[in-house]
Amino acid sequence: MSYAVKKADNRGQTKIGWLDSKHSFSFGGYYDPSNMGFSVLRVINDDRVAPGMGFGTHPHRDMEIISYVVDGALEHKDSMGNGSIIRPGDVQRMSAGTGVRHSEFNHSKSEPVRFLQIWIPPSEAGLEPSYEQKHFELDGDFSVVVAPDGQDGAVKVHQDARILAAKPDAGQEVTYAVPDRRNTWIQVVRGSLTFDGQELVEGDGVALVDVDTITLSATTDAEVLVFDLP
Repeated sequence: MSYAVKKADNRGQTKIGWLDSKHSFSFGGYYDPSNMGFSVLRVINDDRVAPGMGFGTHPHRDMEIISYVVDGALEHKDSMGNGSIIRPGDVQRMSAGTGVRHSEFNHSKSEPVRFLQIWIPPSEAGLEPSYEQKHFELDGDFSVVVAPDGQDGAVKVHQDARILAAKPDAGQEVTYAVPDRRNTWIQVVRGSLTFDGQELVEGDGVALVDVDTITLSATTDAEVLVFDLP
């Protein structure tokens, strides 16, 4: 097993009046040529947006864009005619394909919203743009929330990648058997856990290569994502 920890404090940051965004990988004004992604995982941005504020209409193409709301409510509109409110437990996927425009705003005028925005390039360019959103009741076991075939009710993604989510209570252990020792990434959404004797806290990430089982022990109530990657 080989792994490297990306500590929360070592992430890039974009901080302006209405936005505090932490970047696990090189993004925007945070440029690090040695940290351009991991496997097909290109972006994990941990965004906190002030009440009533957000990202105005802007374009994307040839990217699978996944939004995972942690706290609050995120309002989405796009050029495909979709409009929705994304809340904790909701997972949204927008396939930009040949081109789409969208906006994302904090739906609340009084409370901040926190969400993870995840970018994964599709397995082929030029797909027809599409959109999907589903709600998941998360608990102490891993649930597959994103998968290439939409297995077990997961949101479908156009890439050989899966995202699993769990919310273990303090003292609870959660395990994932990695198929064929694929690449994996752990992202601690909140709380703290231990992995291989190391404490991981909110915002920490771990890149793993050639591992057969991931075991995480929650030291506080926690929320964690695991990315199963080629």
